[in-house]
Amino acid sequence: MGKELTVVGGGLAGTEAAWQAANKGVKVRLYEMRPKISTGAHTGSSLAELVCSNSLGSNLADRASGVLKDEMRTLGSLLIECADSNAVPAGNALAVDREAFADMVTNKIENHPNIEVIRSEKKVIPSGPTVIASGPLSSESICDSLASLLGTDHLYFYDAISPIVYADTIDMTVAFEASRYQKDNGSNGDYINCPMNEDQYSKFVSALLKADRIPLRDFEKDIESGVRAGAHRFFEGCLPIEILAERGQDSLAYGPMRPVGIISPYDDKRPYAVVQLRRDNLAGTLYNIVGFQTNLKWPEQKEVLRMIPGLGQARFARYGMMHRNTFLNAPNVLSESLQSRVRPDLFFAGQITGVEGYAGNIATGLLAGINVTRLMDGEELLVLPTISMMGALCHYVSNADPDTFQPMKANFGLFPALEPPRDKRKWSKRERYRLYSERALDAIGILKNKIK
Repeated sequence: MGKELTVVGGGLAGTEAAWQAANKGVKVRLYEMRPKISTGAHTGSSLAELVCSNSLGSNLADRASGVLKDEMRTLGSLLIECADSNAVPAGNALAVDREAFADMVTNKIENHPNIEVIRSEKKVIPSGPTVIASGPLSSESICDSLASLLGTDHLYFYDAISPIVYADTIDMTVAFEASRYQKDNGSNGDYINCPMNEDQYSKFVSALLKADRIPLRDFEKDIESGVRAGAHRFFEGCLPIEILAERGQDSLAYGPMRPVGIISPYDDKRPYAVVQLRRDNLAGTLYNIVGFQTNLKWPEQKEVLRMIPGLGQARFARYGMMHRNTFLNAPNVLSESLQSRVRPDLFFAGQITGVEGYAGNIATGLLAGINVTRLMDGEELLVLPTISMMGALCHYVSNADPDTFQPMKANFGLFPALEPPRDKRKWSKRERYRLYSERALDAIGILKNKIK
């Protein structure tokens, strides 16, 4: 009998882990409970469905997210390849046609000779080599199994999804196309901008604060106490706009509605605030409202969002909603190789590890798939250098303070400092980021040559 692996979860991390192992000759059983069992946030049955935004972050080489994706391209990531193949215009970001992307991933996974996709819920952690990539909406059964094995509580925070608008219902006599600082690569701009003056902004914030919100759903309630510990904890990187608005009158104008780098063609001035919409599919028929995660009741969303100039007659392909995110107290249970501290043949990947963002989820799936295969082959597990973005993220989740642990996106603050310049001059931020990027990719290039 050959090498066999079980992967639980057919999201970004699970499909990447399955692909990496299968390409090494491992027979993979990939369990995905959808469509038989819904998560409460997913809408389809495809593998690797993007639930929230359709953007994987910046593609620029001197941005943290860009470095992370370049590292994965170097190491042969399936999902980054699929994302590149299904990219839609989004300035310097890598955004995808979410349906085409998921369809491509699903097709490649289902047709790999070493992967068997099983559309069934895996209720307990299986024996033998396993990667758990069940994601932020893990079923109650697998969560109970994890808690029993790891002897630790899960943490919960709440994440929200942005609304999506039909493009032909946006009033382009009010809205306009432009990218910040005109970084549009020769096009008219990859974003649609809805400008607001101070009075419009003030009325919008007031209406937002008065609007009713959707109560937590049953799967977000705790059986014993009524509400899970941390029910009012939100991930700072993905706050609902109504929660942001509670922090002060100008919090949105300095957040998702910041007008910096945007000049209106109608008066050649910078708006007081701006709402940006990003293309959500390749056909350009759908646009999502950037940074407008919300948990308002749907009739309230329609009324409040139509106050945005240019969206007065907007039709919504999807309203915003909130969902639970589940993640482990990773510093207590994971090593930097993503191996469980309590069972050597058990690995974790994806958002359940405490790595935040699509690219981070894919990266952990890539590493878990490589390392579980190396374990089966009797090889030393990879611990990626902390001067790489993948290594820095894995180091963070396995070494952070367990008492204050929160999910983390790729960022340059995770990197060890650069050696000071010999001439004692100070680097500019852009130059420092460029040097970080070059150092990271050099390290990953060396690593790739070693593991071939």
